[in-house]
Amino acid sequence: MKNVQAYMQRIKLDATDSTNAYLKKLLLSEKLEDFTIVTANEQLNGRGQMGTQWESEAGKNLTFSVLKYFKNYRIHEQFLLNIIASLAVYHTLKKLFIPNLRVKWPNDILSGNFKICGILIENNLKNDLIQSSIIGFGLNVNQLEFGNLKKASSIKKIKGKTFNLDEVLTSLVLNLEILFNEFESGKVSDIRKQYEMLLFRIDKPSTFKDRDSKLFTGYIRGISAEGNLVIELEDSILKEYAFKELELLH
Repeated sequence: MKNVQAYMQRIKLDATDSTNAYLKKLLLSEKLEDFTIVTANEQLNGRGQMGTQWESEAGKNLTFSVLKYFKNYRIHEQFLLNIIASLAVYHTLKKLFIPNLRVKWPNDILSGNFKICGILIENNLKNDLIQSSIIGFGLNVNQLEFGNLKKASSIKKIKGKTFNLDEVLTSLVLNLEILFNEFESGKVSDIRKQYEMLLFRIDKPSTFKDRDSKLFTGYIRGISAEGNLVIELEDSILKEYAFKELELLH
């Protein structure tokens, strides 16, 4: 394996509120290299999508953020970042023989029905272009207890052995770099197809709840060009839903 740590700029923190927030603040005062990585032994106020909390036990998991610069990346294509980040985690965990890996749209990584990784992406925009992105990962590695989070698990809990955090980090960053190289060389349809094949409950009858708390059933058929979830309803009607417009129940 290529030694990613030999060239990546890594900032190691003992504790911080959020690696995304730390990297964002640092970027205001310093010129940072592409693929600068901030890791934290303990994240005190980790955030998930739409302001949700991400709980992580100190020294047991990977909580880190990656800075990525872009030259000509348009806002309407921003969902590709979710695809790239999700697939980087998937390929990393697949090599560790984690079973039944799926992506719960937009970017929660599951093993079976249990969440083992969350991703938070924050973009720096100028006009209709994304100048840079901060991609935050919270991967449950060696934590065994999750309190009231009944749907959370870790790769140690699944495999029954302890994993080296630096080795998992290096593998994930390498996979992320490979996928960004594919993206920059125009292999967008390939990674989009990979992502759709991994969608949790793809082509299975599922129950959803919309913003008005109304329940309905349908089939997940894929994602739109903008990253909306495409669901087939009754009478073969296809409808798109943006993030937080619905909740997948089962």
